Amino acid sequence: LGCAYASKIFRNNKELWGLEDFTDKGNEVVFGTIGDASTSEGYFWESLNAAAVLQVPMALAIWDDGYGISVPTIYQTARGDLSRLLEGFVDKEGNGILLYQEKGWNYEGLIDMFKDGIEKCRKSHKPVVFHVKEMTQPQGHSSSGSHERYKSEERLAWEKEWDPVKKFREWIVDNNIATEEELFELEGEAFEEVQESKKRAWKMFTDPIKEERKELVERIYLKSCNCDKISYIDKIVAELQQIQAPLRRDVVSSAKKILRYICKECSTKRSLKAELISWLENVENDARHRYDSYLYSETMERASLVKAVAPVYPVTKQQITGREILNENFDAIFASNPLVLTFGEDTGFIGDVNRCLEGLQEKYGELRITDTGIREASIMGQGIGLALRGLRPIVEIQYFDYLLYALQTISDDIATTLYRTAGGQKLPLIIRTRGHRLEGIWHAGSPTSMVLNSIRGLVFCVPRDMTRAAGFYNTLLHCDEPALVVEPLNGYRLKEDRPMNPGAYRVPVGVPEIIEMGMDITLVTYGSCVRIAQDAVHQLKEFGISVELIDVQTLLPFDIHQAILTSVKKTNRVVFFDEDVPGGTTSYMMHKVLEEQGAWKWLDSEPKTITAAEHRPAYSSDGDYFSNPNSEDVFTVLYEIMREAYPGKYERIY
Repeated sequence: LGCAYASKIFRNNKELWGLEDFTDKGNEVVFGTIGDASTSEGYFWESLNAAAVLQVPMALAIWDDGYGISVPTIYQTARGDLSRLLEGFVDKEGNGILLYQEKGWNYEGLIDMFKDGIEKCRKSHKPVVFHVKEMTQPQGHSSSGSHERYKSEERLAWEKEWDPVKKFREWIVDNNIATEEELFELEGEAFEEVQESKKRAWKMFTDPIKEERKELVERIYLKSCNCDKISYIDKIVAELQQIQAPLRRDVVSSAKKILRYICKECSTKRSLKAELISWLENVENDARHRYDSYLYSETMERASLVKAVAPVYPVTKQQITGREILNENFDAIFASNPLVLTFGEDTGFIGDVNRCLEGLQEKYGELRITDTGIREASIMGQGIGLALRGLRPIVEIQYFDYLLYALQTISDDIATTLYRTAGGQKLPLIIRTRGHRLEGIWHAGSPTSMVLNSIRGLVFCVPRDMTRAAGFYNTLLHCDEPALVVEPLNGYRLKEDRPMNPGAYRVPVGVPEIIEMGMDITLVTYGSCVRIAQDAVHQLKEFGISVELIDVQTLLPFDIHQAILTSVKKTNRVVFFDEDVPGGTTSYMMHKVLEEQGAWKWLDSEPKTITAAEHRPAYSSDGDYFSNPNSEDVFTVLYEIMREAYPGKYERIY
């Protein structure tokens, strides 16, 4: 859907025709395939509906073999025929989709069908669906699901007779393209080529591992250990050498076990242990590059290398609302970068639900600032395709809670693209949403930890105000990584100082900001909780407690220069505060600071977390107060930590 939508953008925006690596003036058709059983998924219908509305050159072939896993069509598709359902997408006035049907074994008919459909798709940018029926499922769904277990004898006989490959062969012979003898000869050659390719591939895979095994064994016996534990080492080596096709895990596992039995004498006199550790480190470093690299960008364009640019303010500052800060910043972005476009629910005509894009659709056109239906998953897919084809989409999901409808796509596709292609494909799209403190169950949730632990591979920005949010957008448009920005929902009407350089100032990622300097205790938070924390810090000052307040600003990456550790070394106490569930993002932050940064060594008091209740925020202002942590909660936790440390100085309050 997204790749096809990119062709529409390219065709209708001549300013982008120079991007010849990504388009031929929008004259591309994007091909997709799907099995008929997968059309029961909601994503299929959502995406097809979007394609019909958008009118994009998406050509989708549905291969229908009558089964999904072992389940026949009658349990998969209403009315037992997908085409009958898809007829509702066909518009006689020329909108909707083009729908074709053909038998999978009718080669000549398939040629005519695809030729006609693709020509119309390319010319008119109308989505086309090819429903290819009467396909066969010759080996079942998987090696554990042999089709003899669930198909009747009659069905199996039919599949053998009407196998499209068999029918294609008959068509070739009937049309005098080749004789049976020539086809048999071709099959034999193909079989030999495949077998030889299989052997070469297997050899290329196993030879380096066998070489690593050989190196390990040679190192062990080059400086052999003669102590009473040599028998244990010999046994491990023998077991390793007996493996015909070793994996790297076998070699590394054996090396680690051998290290346990190398005696002290052999470690000192023969340097055996030191050499083996050095060899193991090299192998594991290679493995990390082989299996763990490219979760994030490793280029000079990665987000963490984008330099900060401070907002510029006049001598006499002017205050405007947060939504106006964003509006002016987006205006500057769209004016300067023709690759940027945004779309989402309410994004276009009214300028998003909080009017941060107000007036910009009229200024830059519907193709760049676009309304969509309520369809979060395909909005996300739309953004993926645009980013893969060289554009810079800002995908809007109206509320943070609604990100859940698109989480599978974000987690499966966006977060893994760079990783699973070993850096071969980039996906620099920005997901824009809003959330955190407000009233209501479905518009004010903070499922931060659920998202955080599903999207490793994205930059995750949690700004406390709209100036920082705008700064993150400016930063992210200068990097080659995907990102999520959660704007604080209760900040659109609050006043902020108006920057003179919209579109130019940048907030660095992975760099916390110390908002308040303090000596007694470190308080770590982010997003809308910063304002609550500031209130609590002010209250604590009245009781002589000095709090160092830190806004982490981004959760991924997190505090890359260990600013929080520096603070804890000074205060020797730390509290992590947010409005996620208990054990959620506060626990993530605690792990990062105490375990990874080693801050536990500097603590004089037990570290604490302050979180929301385990449920969604209850209705009304009172519901918000009792569901989410408030400034009194923050005051109480920090005060009690100080009272425990200095009971004579701080009296019991509650």
